[in-house]
Amino acid sequence: MRKFRIEKEFLDIFPEARLGILVCHGIDNRIKEQDKYAVYLKDSVSLAARHIENPEFTENPVIRRWRDAFYKFKTKKGARCSIEALLKRVSKGGEIGPINPLVDIYNGLSLKYGIPVGGEDIDKFEGNVRLTLASGDEEFMTLGSEKSEPPSPGEIVYKDDAGAICRCFNWREAVRTMLTEETTNAFMCIETLSKEELPVLEEALEELKNLIEKELSGTCEKYIVSAESPEIVISN
Repeated sequence: MRKFRIEKEFLDIFPEARLGILVCHGIDNRIKEQDKYAVYLKDSVSLAARHIENPEFTENPVIRRWRDAFYKFKTKKGARCSIEALLKRVSKGGEIGPINPLVDIYNGLSLKYGIPVGGEDIDKFEGNVRLTLASGDEEFMTLGSEKSEPPSPGEIVYKDDAGAICRCFNWREAVRTMLTEETTNAFMCIETLSKEELPVLEEALEELKNLIEKELSGTCEKYIVSAESPEIVISN
């Protein structure tokens, strides 16, 4: 039985954090309708404009919220929340191109709601998965890297028994567990930092579930993980 847990060390820093988790099984993530996802992402970019209405980019609430969060723990210089990276590209007139269906769906949802969303291949996990603080010796290979780039001690990471999965929340992910066309079982995660965001989290999680089940078949179970309910089972 494989589990996901947010640990006390993380909750000591972000006691009101809530994660929306989807555990998806039996999905078909093969690229078959790339044009459809290109249109979906273009529409999502249009919706994202409402999150960056202030011309002073860093003063938009979603950017300020996550910048302030990143000041609370050890980070790699230049690390930014995933939603900031997406919105920065939008603010400069850039496009968000299709990658594979699961990634396209979560990027589009992230842009629409202005919250970080990510996903990993459950079958690539080794042991249980934890959201915690890094010890600093975790193995971590990101896409395009030729050597391990371990997180700093005290950095917030998702990790399993084989090393770090994502660094600085989901700023960078390990190539070992990334979603590919071969993925059939997926762990999808939406990150929020305060209880005030719960209505948005619940709406986004339900939409993510419906999109994946409609477009990629399979089944998805949804969970809200928090200090009150810090652990779930993600596979048997």
